[in-house]
Amino acid sequence: MMRKKVIIIGSGPAGLTAAIYTARANLSPIVFEGSQPGGQLTITTDVENYPGFPEGIMGPDLVDLFRKQAIRFGTDCEYKTVTKVDLSKRPFKVWVGGSIFTTEAVIISTGSTAKLLGLDSEMELMGHGVSACATCDGFFFKGKSVLVVGGGDSAMEESLFLTKFASEVQIIHRRDEFRASKIMQDRVFDNDKIQVVWNTNIKEIKGTIETGVTGVILQNTLTGEVTDLDCDGVFMAIGHNPNVSLFDEYLEKDKHGYLLTKNKSSKTNIPGVFVCGDVQDNHYKQAITAAGSGCMAAIDAERFIEAHPLA
Repeated sequence: MMRKKVIIIGSGPAGLTAAIYTARANLSPIVFEGSQPGGQLTITTDVENYPGFPEGIMGPDLVDLFRKQAIRFGTDCEYKTVTKVDLSKRPFKVWVGGSIFTTEAVIISTGSTAKLLGLDSEMELMGHGVSACATCDGFFFKGKSVLVVGGGDSAMEESLFLTKFASEVQIIHRRDEFRASKIMQDRVFDNDKIQVVWNTNIKEIKGTIETGVTGVILQNTLTGEVTDLDCDGVFMAIGHNPNVSLFDEYLEKDKHGYLLTKNKSSKTNIPGVFVCGDVQDNHYKQAITAAGSGCMAAIDAERFIEAHPLA
């Protein structure tokens, strides 16, 4: 059984920023990066809105810089997945494969996963015309035709945002009415750039990594009719799933399943357990806000350990 002052579960901007700060505080953190090291940035091509990179940077390259900076100050980054935790008492226990670690504080940065359609072409073209974040990628579709998949408030917000760049936006919805709030629906229906394709699913996304998205194959859910539609991009807006299953037994969640924090801090209902990044953020979901919350979690953890030392 190995003992660590701080264990960080998950990586990405939140977890690796938490690692930088805790390492600089001489807490010698270990980061278990999980099944998607670097988080959703690793499926993002060009990142143009992260401060300090006026020419932009590739998502995986930005993650790598985070990681190198954390390692420079003494972080141990492991490409391993946590399979079980015991947060019932300190020191907390964390299982990684056949090994058990104990720790004085846990920082959780397991992120969230965008809900997708499950198409092979969707995964192949992710970051090459397929996106799950209009705020991140809308700029790349100036003057182009894009589709948004979904029918909730997120889909309405993404569609309205994309009208700032795209020449036309079409919402693809499998039903004949939206579940979004009426005010959001009204904004969409009042926007001349947005059209709605009702009772329709995307059956396939066409294109290559070299060309990007060139179109989709649609299927009417009532008649079964299959049609082709040309477009330059497809935005998935059918929601996110926070990666919280490890902590179901211990940590409080909001109505959407995201981990709850207390009083604008990173503190959870269990003293010594802190949360940062998209696993607790169902609103902003940006690399910069995730990094900021990682800093908060590190500072909260450092102060907690100092105030509550273990023998």
